[in-house]
Amino acid sequence: MAKTYTLTKQQLIKTSIAELWAFFSSAKNLSVITPQDMNFRILPGQLPEKIFPGQIIRYKVSPLFGIPMTWVTEITAVNEPHSFVDEQRKGPYKLWRHEHVFEETPDGVLMTDTVYYQLPLGILGEWMHPLLVKNRLEHIFKYRRIKIDELFNKA
Repeated sequence: MAKTYTLTKQQLIKTSIAELWAFFSSAKNLSVITPQDMNFRILPGQLPEKIFPGQIIRYKVSPLFGIPMTWVTEITAVNEPHSFVDEQRKGPYKLWRHEHVFEETPDGVLMTDTVYYQLPLGILGEWMHPLLVKNRLEHIFKYRRIKIDELFNKA
């Protein structure tokens, strides 16, 4: 049985929950918060303005070594404007479940991302986790934090 890893990141965002939901509930904004070196692009197809349960989103992305691959996710749960979940249906992981939670606070919106993931390739995947995968995910979420600060937390 593959090991399940968990990555949790929190960020306080100085905006309303409605504005933050509008940004994150549009798949079109994913490219804004994804590092350029991942060559991320949403594949052609009709994208609605807001996510909905059952929505399938197809991307081209180069997560490691510039190797392009198709990544397909499904929005499996939506609780507007408080949370949504996307799960990989095709891609580099054996399991990928990304929970997005938005909580109003007196200082803004606390956004919590929790990713549960498993790697393919058995023991080789486990070996690659600390060397490649964990660092790559940290890089992606660090970039995302910076971009969100630029968009919403301007001084």
